[in-house]
Amino acid sequence: MKSSSLGWLFLVAILVTSSLPLSQAFRTVNTSVFLSPKIELEPGLVSNKYYYGVDFPRGHIALKSFNAEIVDEAGNPVPLYDTYLHHWLVVRIFVRKGLGTSDISKLNSSDYIFGRNSGLCNDGVLDQFFGLGSETRRTATHIPDPYGIEIGNPAEIPSGFEETWAINVHAIDTRGVEDTIGCNECRCDLYNVTSDASGRPLSPNYKGGLLCCYDGRRCRMKEGFNGMNRTVYLRYTVEWVDMDRSIIPAQVYIFDVTDLWKRTRNSTGINSEHNCQVEYDIESCRATGSTRNACIDDKRVSLEMPFSGYVIYGVGHQHFGAAGSSLYWQGGRVLCSSLPIYGTGEKAGNEAGYVVGMSTCYPKPGSVKITKGDTLILESKYSNIQQHTGLMGLFYLLVADKLP
Repeated sequence: MKSSSLGWLFLVAILVTSSLPLSQAFRTVNTSVFLSPKIELEPGLVSNKYYYGVDFPRGHIALKSFNAEIVDEAGNPVPLYDTYLHHWLVVRIFVRKGLGTSDISKLNSSDYIFGRNSGLCNDGVLDQFFGLGSETRRTATHIPDPYGIEIGNPAEIPSGFEETWAINVHAIDTRGVEDTIGCNECRCDLYNVTSDASGRPLSPNYKGGLLCCYDGRRCRMKEGFNGMNRTVYLRYTVEWVDMDRSIIPAQVYIFDVTDLWKRTRNSTGINSEHNCQVEYDIESCRATGSTRNACIDDKRVSLEMPFSGYVIYGVGHQHFGAAGSSLYWQGGRVLCSSLPIYGTGEKAGNEAGYVVGMSTCYPKPGSVKITKGDTLILESKYSNIQQHTGLMGLFYLLVADKLP
C-alpha cells in the first residue's frame, strides 16, 4: 500500500511538470544583492547622482524583479523621515568597448548610446527600465512566469559596444529641516534656489520640483539643529533567469500624466511625438475656493497606443498626497488602478504619513489586450487640501507581444 501511494505521488508529479516546458518547470531563479557606491549625506543635504557601470547581472537573461531601499553602513534600513528616497532609476547604456570607463560624463557622445525602454515619452525622458521612490519597500515588482524583461541579447547590442547599467539615486536628508514635506517636494524657497544646476534662471512661476533640489543643495534647517554626517547606500536585489525559448519578453512602457501629446491627422503615437513634463504642481482647494470634489485634484491625459500586446503588470508612481492612479479605455472600462499605501508607524516601510507602497495589477493572462490605435486615459488623483509641488503621475506597464 505504501509503495502504491508513492507511485501515485510520482505519477502526479510527472503530470504536473509535463504540462510545462521542461526549461520552465525546472528553471533556476537567480538572486543577487548589490550596494550602490557610497552616498554621503548631512542634515538637510540633497544627493542626486548617477552611478555608472554599477554591479548588475550579466549575460543573456530575463529580469524577474528589482527591489531597492536605502540602508546605512551596518545594512539597517533607513526610515523615510531621516532620508527621503525621492526616486531611484535603473538605466541601460551601451558603451563603446575598450574605453576603460562607463562614466558617460567622461566620454564623447559618440561613445555611448542609451538603451531606453519602449516608450511612450520622448527620448531622454523617463528612459528607465525600473524606478520607484518612497513606495519602494511595499510595491511588488515580480514579473510572473513565463514572462521576463530580456537584457543582454547580443542581437540588440550595437556592434563594438557593450551593455552597461547606471543607477540614479535622489535622496534628501530631512533630519532637522524646517518643513519636511516642503523639502521632499523640492520647494524652491526652502532651498533658496532661483537658478537650476546649470545656472539658468528659473521662471518666477516655477515653485518647486527637481530643478530646485539638485545635487548638493541644502534645505532650510531649524535654527540650532546639529546632526552628524552619515553614509548610506541603495541596496538593490535583482532576480533573473537565463533566457531561453520558453520565456516571453515583456516590454516596459511608462505613461506620464503631464504628457503634452495631442492627436493630429498624422499622429502615430511614437516617442518623438510626445513631450513629457514629468512633474506638476497643484494649488490648495482652500486657496482656489474649489471644494466641490472633496479637495481632490484630478488630472488626466488621453494617449493613443502605438503598440499592441497583452498587459501582464501595472503600477502607478505618485508622491505625498497621492489618492490613486488609473488607466482606462475611452468607454470608462478600467485597465488597471494603483492605489497608495500610507504608513502608520515608525519602522522603515511603515513611516506614518508617507506613501510606502503602491498597489499593483497582475491581470489574468490574455484578459487585458491593448490594440494599436487604442486610446487610453491616464488619471492621477491627489489630495489638494494643501498646495503641492513637484508631483508625479507616472504609470508603468509591462506588455507582452504574445501569450504562452
